[in-house]
Amino acid sequence: MIPLKNIKYLLIVVFFSLVACKKVITLDLSTAPTTIVIEGNITNEPIPYQVSITKTVGFYQNNTFPNVSGAVVKITDSTMGITDSLVEGKAGIYTTSKLFGVIGHTYLLDVIAEGKEYKASSTMPKQVTLDSISFLTTAAFGKFNTNAVVNFQDPPGVSNYYHFIETFRNIPPKQIHVFDDRISDGRYISRQLFNDSTIIHRDTVDVEMQCIDKNVFSYLEELSGQDATNGQPTSPADPTSNITNGALGYFSAHTTQRKRVVFQ
Repeated sequence: MIPLKNIKYLLIVVFFSLVACKKVITLDLSTAPTTIVIEGNITNEPIPYQVSITKTVGFYQNNTFPNVSGAVVKITDSTMGITDSLVEGKAGIYTTSKLFGVIGHTYLLDVIAEGKEYKASSTMPKQVTLDSISFLTTAAFGKFNTNAVVNFQDPPGVSNYYHFIETFRNIPPKQIHVFDDRISDGRYISRQLFNDSTIIHRDTVDVEMQCIDKNVFSYLEELSGQDATNGQPTSPADPTSNITNGALGYFSAHTTQRKRVVFQ
């Protein structure tokens, strides 16, 4: 049998051996390659529509995302066979001139930027009517929290995907609110828009309801589970974009409607 003092000695030797073998690995996050970020929207509202193109920045750089100028941007209404060549006004912002957003039409995005081509497709779903906005106050851990509630009838027998953008006190909350009717098809929906900040007396609340297609829903759902800086996708877990060739961002043809209400 090994004496107790010898066991203690062996344990000390093993401990310092393990510490001595530990290797420190430093990740060079500053050398990550930049990536094109494209965000484009076609809606059922009046023209014009816009496509913005920027680039990601290094991990340790500030959150100023460089605009990409000189790109060739086209959007085609494949249902009508009409192509619109977008014009760059402000750096990195490309604007349509003749396309109209129509429910049921499919739109194709084509971008050539910095020697690479990027493509995307999106079909504008039918619009679901936002009936009203109400409020619900709940208590937890001795505090009261008030959230807006969106109320609408989901159409039966159709897969629907929703995106809600809420603003109060003129500050858009960081949360991304997306919802699908996978387990509530055909039901009347009353859904809370949970936020970090509570709504208080006399707050004016603005809610935009978008009916989006499945690919855009998937992108926003993945993005909602991440900490996106200023709305920009961040590595290493970038959401799955509907834009080809490794671009970040999304291209969406969607309906939109807005309601404003004051919390009394």
